[in-house]
Amino acid sequence: MRESFKKITFLIAAVVVSWSGVSFAQADDDGKYLNLSVGVYTDEKIDSAPTKIELDGTFRKLTKVQWNPNTRTMRFSPKAVGVGTLIVKSPASGRVIARFTLDVRKTDLDKVAREIQALLQTIDGISIKILNNKVVVDGQILLPSDMKRIHSVVKQYGNKATSLVILSPIAQNKIAQFIERKINNPEIRVSAINGKFILEGFANSQSERDRSEIIAKMYVPDVVVDEAVADKKVMERKADVVVNLISVRPPPPGEPSKIIQLVVHYVELQKDYNKSFRFQWLPDLGDGSTLEFSTGGRSPGGIVGTITGTISNLLPKLNWAKQHGFARVLQSSSVVVEDGKKGVMNAITRLPYLVTNAQGQPSTNFEEAGIRSNITPNIMGERSDSVKLNMSFAVKSLISYSDQGPLTASREIQTVLHVRSGHSAAVGGLITSDNGANYNKLPANASTNPIISLYASKDFRKNQSQFVVFVTPIIKASASAGADKIKRKFRLDQ
Repeated sequence: MRESFKKITFLIAAVVVSWSGVSFAQADDDGKYLNLSVGVYTDEKIDSAPTKIELDGTFRKLTKVQWNPNTRTMRFSPKAVGVGTLIVKSPASGRVIARFTLDVRKTDLDKVAREIQALLQTIDGISIKILNNKVVVDGQILLPSDMKRIHSVVKQYGNKATSLVILSPIAQNKIAQFIERKINNPEIRVSAINGKFILEGFANSQSERDRSEIIAKMYVPDVVVDEAVADKKVMERKADVVVNLISVRPPPPGEPSKIIQLVVHYVELQKDYNKSFRFQWLPDLGDGSTLEFSTGGRSPGGIVGTITGTISNLLPKLNWAKQHGFARVLQSSSVVVEDGKKGVMNAITRLPYLVTNAQGQPSTNFEEAGIRSNITPNIMGERSDSVKLNMSFAVKSLISYSDQGPLTASREIQTVLHVRSGHSAAVGGLITSDNGANYNKLPANASTNPIISLYASKDFRKNQSQFVVFVTPIIKASASAGADKIKRKFRLDQ
């Protein structure tokens, strides 16, 4: 068999004799492209060729060519990797019978291509070819997860395989549709441009705008690094994948706040009881002795001495007193405020009193007595009739006057509670009780050096007071509600 192939090769290389009477059709200008592998022979049949042919081209360094004139079959036996040409001519007429472009590659690339095809057969949109002595995976895919699989498969074969796969623009548009559907706002549109997701439209609030951006970032696929970018041949601009261009629609004008009337009653009860008994006999001797000198005139001169004395508090004294007092102070205040606004109610009296400065000059100072109230109401809900009250009360009342000025007592209440509209609540109270007794206590004007001292006394006092604040919130339809009732009360409509 080898001898026959050698003879055929010799015949092809020798000068061929022309063969007359046979005509051949000229091959196409483009010729035929053949993919060959080193060590694997390939047969190509040329039906229109004569028994004797002439070969020309750059094929001799790449492959051996054997011609079988009986079957008109040409066998290629590649021996080196490369690209060359083969031109088949008729030795008689010199006409071109066939043209071949030969691409000789390594023998194992077919095996690599088949293995890659088996591993990536579940991924749509790709094709596997053998080009430039490499297995090339090309195409467009929809999911970045498929890109990871392609990269892992191709990487196993080193320089024998490469990937030109990219993400399809259709995938970006599909993801944009998923984002828009998840946001579920007909006024917000999502589009994919140059690998970026653009959010446009109008949102009803800032929170809705932020929510749309968060949803878009959840759907953004993983970044696929291009080889040109990895090799720093192309520098991508750094920008956010999600570009939020959503505008927040200004809120519509809100409804006017509800009106709340606050009615406050201040009730203070005072009781005082005093009982005293005193027996006093403290006679006191006052010394009034004098010594005088006189001379001249008609009277004889000399020394005149006079001894005088004064006995005071000579008569015994008996004092008995009993006092009992009761007082009730009632004050009512009312103010109308908007929901959430603070209402202030003050009823202050300024009490004047005289003071003397360091230079002895008199001046007038004032002490305040009265009630200060601060209440902030908040309606708990749109349809609720409960009102949250944040309250602060301060009461300063006059007790008595002294040489230094008025004596006052202060009471303060701060609390927060919920009260239904039209209902009253006692928000705070203060009860004080003062009891005292004195026995045999000398009065301020008692004698310090009596002749005889007989004194007995008893003084008992009891003071009680109670302070309570009642608050009634009333939700009004408008500030003018209830005006007719006030007019009738004061007869202002007549």
